[in-house]
Amino acid sequence: MNKVSIRFFDDREVRAIWDEENSKWWFSVLDIVAVLTNQDDYTKTRNYWKYLKAKFKKENSQVVNTTTQLVSVTTQLKLTAADGKQYKSDMLDYNGIIALGKTFPGTKANRFIEWFTYSDETIDGKSKTKAYALFESSFINSIEVGTTMGLQQIHAYLFGGLYDFAGQIRQKNISKNGFQFATSHFLGNTLVQIEQMPENTFSEIADKYIEMNIAHPFMEGNGRSARVWLDLILKKRVKKCVDWSKISKNDYHNAMIKSPTDSTILKQLLENALTDDIKSREMFMKGIDYSYYYEEN
Repeated sequence: MNKVSIRFFDDREVRAIWDEENSKWWFSVLDIVAVLTNQDDYTKTRNYWKYLKAKFKKENSQVVNTTTQLVSVTTQLKLTAADGKQYKSDMLDYNGIIALGKTFPGTKANRFIEWFTYSDETIDGKSKTKAYALFESSFINSIEVGTTMGLQQIHAYLFGGLYDFAGQIRQKNISKNGFQFATSHFLGNTLVQIEQMPENTFSEIADKYIEMNIAHPFMEGNGRSARVWLDLILKKRVKKCVDWSKISKNDYHNAMIKSPTDSTILKQLLENALTDDIKSREMFMKGIDYSYYYEEN
């Protein structure tokens, strides 16, 4: 199966497929065109790309010589459409996308090229790479499901070598946007109580996830670790996982903020996004992409 990665520019998806044979990424042309034209209509985006291809082939200027070659190196790979089915879609490699971006005038195209060519050496960037590797590692099968230790194992894996406190329960009080998470003095007892919460139904699992978020046991990296932790519980107990791509960033954040006093909104979001595609590598990778996207400022 292909490894599919999703990046986000101006809150829009830019999908890519890994080419193992040639060791490079292929990027969705239609995603790029939609980004650069600020277009939400798939048909209009597809028609505009058809127009561009025809235009590139007809023109003979020096600039278009690059784009004529660009069209010739376009390949087709299967991507999942809105209806859930896979269709062949035009793809370009790294250099092709840069060439395409340069054909669009304006500051947005310049910002896109700057974003696209940026090499992410941040903690999140390195941690995300480790998260991708988790699916294919034997370690994932040894993680304790639903326990504090299991969450610590996930955190240590994602952030080991990046934070000196990776996998360690915090000993300081923390807050976010005025919300005070569980005080460090009582955190040990709080985590024991959360661990003992039942997890036989979706509702019980969601309650446990909410309580773990309120506890926020680590200094950093709580959300990214807890979402993996949640999916592992769901997979084991109810044979489901969350298709995080069905939950927008704003909806997720707003629901999480309200969840300590009203869990219904978050539960509805999660329940509507449940899938039984629990063994899918693509689903796992997509979950990681969205999970890390939620944490971007």
